[in-house]
Amino acid sequence: MKGIDPLAKIVPRDRAAELRRAHAGETMVFTNGCFDLLHVGHVRYLRAARALGDILVVGLNGDASVRRLKGPRRPLHPESARAEVLAALSAVDHVIIFAEPRVTALLREVRPDVYVKGGDYTLETLDPEELATVQRLGARVELIPAVPGFSTTDVIRKIAEA
Repeated sequence: MKGIDPLAKIVPRDRAAELRRAHAGETMVFTNGCFDLLHVGHVRYLRAARALGDILVVGLNGDASVRRLKGPRRPLHPESARAEVLAALSAVDHVIIFAEPRVTALLREVRPDVYVKGGDYTLETLDPEELATVQRLGARVELIPAVPGFSTTDVIRKIAEA
């Protein structure tokens, strides 16, 4: 059976707002992150996020954004490769690369019904501007527990020690 070309799932940043119109009437779930070294924790997280609605949109931090958040040695993989890997997952319907350090502007454009973050966050530790934007949109926030023992930082540390 032929599947969808993963590259077709990557939406140019300037077309992000079109997703809401294209998926009118469907429950749109949105999450975001760096997804630098995809691991089983990411896969389980994205599957759980997708289960919360009809469409899963992933905002992917662009390379400059990752460097600002994670330091000068990151990302390990360029944004185009990270986007393609994410898009190849069956749980992911759309990937949008964003350059800003925060996803607030993209949230306003996509207007999801559900905003998902990992269990390493609480409502109190979410970026206040992001949370306010989600609340203004009338979306709900869902926190999905992290998978113990899996983090990109830990994987990098193990490789460096080996």
